[in-house]
Formats: sequence, structure tokens, C-alpha cells
Amino acid sequence: MADGVAGSTEGDRRTRWSGLVRLTLARWWQRATRTTTGRIVSTVGTVALTIALLVVVTGVALALADGGVTGRDDAAVAVTPEASGTLSSVDGVEGPRLGATNERAAAIRDRDGVDHASPVLVETVRLGPPNGDARTVRLVGVVPDEEPRTVAGLSTAGLEPGDPRYADGSYDGPRTGEIVLSETAAQRLDASTGDELTVSTGPTRSSGPSVTVTAVADGRAGGTDAPVALVHLSDLQSLSGAADGGLADRVLVWGEPTAAQSAAADAYPAAAVEVAGTTDPSSLFDDGLAFATSVIALVVGVTICASFVATTMGMTVDEDRRTLAVLESVGVPTRGRLAIVAVSTGITTLVGGLVGVGLGAAGIVGVNAIAGATVAPGAVAQFHPVFVPYAIAVALFSGLVAAPYPLAVAARTSVLEEVGR
Repeated sequence: MADGVAGSTEGDRRTRWSGLVRLTLARWWQRATRTTTGRIVSTVGTVALTIALLVVVTGVALALADGGVTGRDDAAVAVTPEASGTLSSVDGVEGPRLGATNERAAAIRDRDGVDHASPVLVETVRLGPPNGDARTVRLVGVVPDEEPRTVAGLSTAGLEPGDPRYADGSYDGPRTGEIVLSETAAQRLDASTGDELTVSTGPTRSSGPSVTVTAVADGRAGGTDAPVALVHLSDLQSLSGAADGGLADRVLVWGEPTAAQSAAADAYPAAAVEVAGTTDPSSLFDDGLAFATSVIALVVGVTICASFVATTMGMTVDEDRRTLAVLESVGVPTRGRLAIVAVSTGITTLVGGLVGVGLGAAGIVGVNAIAGATVAPGAVAQFHPVFVPYAIAVALFSGLVAAPYPLAVAARTSVLEEVGR
């Protein structure tokens, strides 16, 4: 008998709560379409616009963390150190690097289905004419082959195939002294094909070897609008001290994707092997600037959403005191009335979050289109499916932060005070 009573009580409780939820949904829909349409729409719109901005900024941060300018290439597979990030924009600060890259890239090139493999080393140096003013440029070291490849948004066609200075690891072969400049780098240096430039690097900025401009590549066609230049890998390794250990920031592999991925994984079993066209959201945590940007966007988004939702929902509850008093008079307990307010707040932020995801995805497309038509061809922002649950979670969290104020207003409502009115 006791079990029957307990079961009946539990069933009644579920029935009451499901009834309250249905009542809340019906009241919210009526408000959104009839009674307080303007207020609900403005609240949902504010949440949606804030979430859309969050998605766009996070998309830009993800694109930045995914490699930035020097990460733009046409390779099938990229091998990077585990938990590595992009190089810092501060000269002399760099992330973890891969070792023995020359030998392992050669082993990868020998595999079936692989067309080419090249280590990629990135260093910040100063370039300038002899006895002239030097400017900061990002040098990207590669091993070109007979086929033009795209690395850092630039074509390798202007470099002699091979890497003669490497000389089977002795680094005593002839220097090519070749350099391919992006249009931005050429404009910054006021250089053109055939000009001779001097490289300076290190803390003392002492003058190093000279290089000859063999081509000014159309970086904009590859999505690069930055001062970047391509040189032979071993030349840059010797210049930067990365020759000891054959260091590089990543290894790019061209060819059939499955074969390239397998060869890369065999050569570097402890590294991260990424297939072209994939984006890893966890890279946000590895890049300081991208992570800071996304965190700031999150904080601002939550603050704006929570503030506006708390204000508008508090005003709505204040105007709805009579209905809450009626619910109290028919026996709806305080917990039930507060649940109605909380669910209404949650529905508002959920709808705003869903609309915001759609607006954010469209915003990323728009940002890329505008960038492509103006200053930075190529994707400057990326959308990832994980943005959908992330944005909705942020919207719901904002509603949770905002809920105490409308709940406090609802808790102060009593049937006696409303009857007295």
C-alpha cells in the first residue's frame, strides 16, 4: 500500500511539473506572438546578435590558431608537434618543433602515393638592401621540387628544385641564395626581381648572407597579404641554428591523402597528423593570441546577454505579478511559480542562441567574402560544428546568470498585495 502511495505521489509530481512546463511554453509563445511581442523579439534579437558576434570572433580566432599566414598551403597532410601552436608574433618566441625533419621527409617521399614532402621552418628576420634600412619579414624555409607548390600562400616555382646546401646532412653544400617575396614584402623592402638583399637575424641583428630575389609571388592569390618570403630550408636552418637536429615547425606532405597520412604517421608516430580541410578547435588553447581573443569575446558576450536578459525578464515579471498571484491563489507553490519564470528565461536565451548560431555562420561567410574582395583573400574566419553546442551553452549560461533578478522579483509577489491593487 505504501509503495502504491509513493508511486502515485511520484507520478503526480511529474504530472504537475510537466503541466507547468507546458503552461510556460504556451505563455511564452503567446507573449512572443501577441501580447509582448516587441519585448520578446528585442530580447531574443539581442541574445542572437551577441551570440553571432561571439561565433564570428571565435571563428577568426580559430583561423588564426590554425596557422595564420604561414599555415596556408596546398598540401594533403601537415605534421605538427603535439600541443603545438603557431609561432608567436614576438621575435624570438617559438613553439615546439619537429626533429630530424630532413631525413624523415626524405623517407616519406619514398612512400607509394606520396608526391612530395617538405619540412617547413619559419623564422622572423630583417631584410634590406646592402647598407640600407632593414625591415622585418617572415622567412619560410621549404624544400621545393619540380612541381609548383603553395606554402605560406606563396608559390615555390621561383626556387630551384632541391635543397643543395643540406648535402646529406653535412650542410656544407652550395648556397642557392634565392628568395621569393610576397607582394607585401616586396613593397615593404622596395625590392623587385633581381635585387640583392642582406639577411640579419639574432639578438644583435648582425648582417648575414645576401640573397637574390628570384620572384615576387602574387601572395594575394594564395590568401597571403603579409610580409612573407620563401627560401630553401637548409639555408634558413643554417642561418637560424636549426641545422643542429634538423629542426622544423612542421612537415607538409603532398599526394594521395590516405597514403600521405599513413606515411606521415609512420615517420612521426608521436606528432599530430592533420588532413587538409580539417580544423581542430583545440588549437585555440595552444595559441595565446587566439585564446585571449576567444576568451574576451566569451566574457563580453555573457556580460551583454546576461545584463539585457536580466533587465527585460525582470520588467516582464514585474508586469506579470497579477498572473503569478492567480497561480498562487489556485495552489501553485512558490517553487512552481519560480520554475515558470526560470523556464521562460531559459526559452528566451535558447531561442536567441539558436538564431545567433545561424547569424554567426552567415557572418563568417560574409567576413570571408569581404576580406576576399578587399585586403585578405582566403578564409580569415572558420566555422566548426562545435560552435553550435558552444554558442547554445553560452546563451543558456547567460540565462542562468540573468535568472536571479527575475526570480527575486517573482518571489516578492504575493496574492494579498495584488488583490489590494
